[in-house]
This record gives sequence, structure tokens and C-alpha cells, in this order.
Amino acid sequence: MGMVATLVVSLSGIGPSTLARCADLADELDRRRVPLSLLLAPRKAVPGAALDWVRARVRGADALVLHGFDHDADPCRRPVSLRRRAEFSALPAHEAGLRLVAARAALHRLGLATDAFAPPSWLASPGTLVALRRHRFALCADMAGVRDLRTGDVRPGRVRMVTDHWSYLAGVARAARRGGFVRIGVDAADLDRIGVRDAVLEAVDLALHHEAVVGSYSSADSPLGSTMNSVPSGAVLDRTR
Repeated sequence: MGMVATLVVSLSGIGPSTLARCADLADELDRRRVPLSLLLAPRKAVPGAALDWVRARVRGADALVLHGFDHDADPCRRPVSLRRRAEFSALPAHEAGLRLVAARAALHRLGLATDAFAPPSWLASPGTLVALRRHRFALCADMAGVRDLRTGDVRPGRVRMVTDHWSYLAGVARAARRGGFVRIGVDAADLDRIGVRDAVLEAVDLALHHEAVVGSYSSADSPLGSTMNSVPSGAVLDRTR
């Protein structure tokens, strides 16, 4: 018997201007019983309907993933040569740790908690990985795969964003047919582009056609091969206690 593929769909860029498109995509995935991994940078989160929507989604089947702090491309005010890099792509461990602490505190103020992390642009420096372990994060999803930060295991599989429609679908179908790790990444802003929504849903349907198991970037009850149990990704804090 061949390997069974795993399908994970993530959504970033959630905000007031993109909420309708996010909700539409989520509704379509709900019909297919495919959960979303919601990537949230707490410093960029705007209180209101979009944040309420995130809270409601993670009370259900969706997972919450910390997606950096504020996406400042130059958080350390380093020389010009580094300023174009993504927020966590070049940070040493100490500085990454400071931003992780701040991000977690900001999430807490929003009534949310997670032990899963996906860096902006999917790029994490070695120092960021050290800091994530120090601060007891359980999972890091980067460009090349998903890391179990407790065991050191990595499940390889690159993030697939919609570029050319047909090559995108062909790549998803090939990975699913071979029993691979199908990681579909969606930036909500891209859902305004002609054909992107349909391509994402076609890719999901292709993976399901090849009997992919659905999962999320969560450390709890995930088909990513993890048996970790900590704060479940997507937890909503009960502030009444």
C-alpha cells in the first residue's frame, strides 16, 4: 500500500478589507470538511469583525498559527543590506525571542493562544528556531516543511502558492498522487486576482480526489505525525476564569 498524502491549507492576510473573501473561502472548505490554518500577526490584527471571525473559526476546527509579530522587515534596525528580509529571516536567537515574547503577549490580549509558528514569507533564521524551542513552541512551518520543535523531526513539503494556474495544479496533483505533503498557502489579498480562488479550490479537490488526509498546523491531534500535547494551536483563552 502506498503512502497517503496529507493536505494542509493556510490563510494569511486576514483583515477588514479581505474578510468577505476569507469567509467565502472558509465556507467552501467547510463544505469539503477541510480545516484552515489561520496565520495571524497580532500587532497587525485589527479589532472588529475580522478578529471576531478568527476567534469563531478557531473555536471550531481551524488552527491558529502565530505569523510573526508585526512583519517589520528591519526589526533590529540593522544595515541597509538586511532591510528587505522578512521579519524572522535573519534574527539571532535573543532578538527573535524578544519578538516572540511580545507576540505571545499581544495574542493573549486578543484572547488567543497558540504553540504553532509560521514566519513571514515562510523564512525562519537558525536563531529563530533556537528561540522557538526556548519559548516552548511545538511546531514551526517554514518554506521547506514542518518542524516538530520538540523531537527535531521534519516533514518535508514546500508551500504552494498560486502562480501559473496549470503548473500549480499539476504540482499539487503530483504531490498528492505520490502520497506527499500538500501544503496550500493562500494570501487573502490574492483572492481578488482573477482565477486564484478557483485554482485553490481545484487544488484542494485534486488532493481530496487522491484521498489525502486533511490536517492543520496544529500540535494537537494532527496527521502531521506529531503526538505533542501542549496548548492546542487555535486555543481561545477563557478569560472568565
